[in-house]
Amino acid sequence: MVTLKQLAKELNVSISTVSKALNNSEEIGESTVKRVKELAELYNYRPNKVALSLKNNKTRTIGVIIPNILNRFLAKVLFGIEREATKHGYNIITCISNESLEKEKESLQLLANGSVDGFILSVAQESQMNNEVEHFRKTIKQGLPIVMFDRVAHDVLCDKVIVDDFDATYNATKSLINEGRKHIVFISNINDISVGKLRERGYNKAMLENVGLESFVLKIKKKDDHQKKIKALFKKNKNIDAIIAADSSSAVIALNTAVSFGLKVPKDISVIGFASKSDSNHTLPKLTTIRQHAKVIGAHAAELLIKRIQNTGAEVDVKTKIVKTSLVKNKSTL
Repeated sequence: MVTLKQLAKELNVSISTVSKALNNSEEIGESTVKRVKELAELYNYRPNKVALSLKNNKTRTIGVIIPNILNRFLAKVLFGIEREATKHGYNIITCISNESLEKEKESLQLLANGSVDGFILSVAQESQMNNEVEHFRKTIKQGLPIVMFDRVAHDVLCDKVIVDDFDATYNATKSLINEGRKHIVFISNINDISVGKLRERGYNKAMLENVGLESFVLKIKKKDDHQKKIKALFKKNKNIDAIIAADSSSAVIALNTAVSFGLKVPKDISVIGFASKSDSNHTLPKLTTIRQHAKVIGAHAAELLIKRIQNTGAEVDVKTKIVKTSLVKNKSTL
């Protein structure tokens, strides 16, 4: 394998010049940078990452911990993180907490031994339910920065990337009210996590602001039969004329159930859900969605963490980046 020393000798320049050229230093002229990179590509030169990490005390690797790999939203955030990290020359190591507090702690301990320079994570459901945050604080005290996204621990002083969950649901509910809907039901199977609670509050606020409208919340637990619960809702409440769902599966099931009950969508009932474009493409009629822009969230999280890693020792205030959702109108609303 060719080394920096060999490249420098062949180009008749110093090793420092080759190193700086490969890292696009402004100290090196464009023609020299071009010559160095062309020769490096010819010899398929690759920097020795182990040597670099020892020299710089950096691994150029980010640890990512997500609660559920089967969740399409989280998978897209992961895609956004990886793409942005690659742009900056970072790799990622991914761990899955499976909503477990212990698994989350284990993942932090496993990677905090010098394997990564920092973490990007979405808090496990069990951690949020138990309000357990000390393992995050301990990691940050070790000098490893954390950026949280989507589900965050507000008591932990770190950078965060969130969406406007409260405002998104509030505005979506208002849009249903403006359609003339009177009996709007909020359905959620994410009641125990922060985003689910914020979405419910947004719905309740919109309903309370309109005299004569009553809030109706259906909370579905993990152990429940989701289809059975939503079917029972329609059987008992014949006057439902709108559904707003905090999660994609509840929205899709509600839409399909309404159709199976002979209701015309959106003439008789409107349905909105937090869901992706692909979810909408698999429903008939196409579902109106609250789009969260998962890849953008991932990119922002990676960008914040890399800046934090590169500013080691500098006093930089923690930031909370809010990514605005979009209400994408389709055929399930008027």
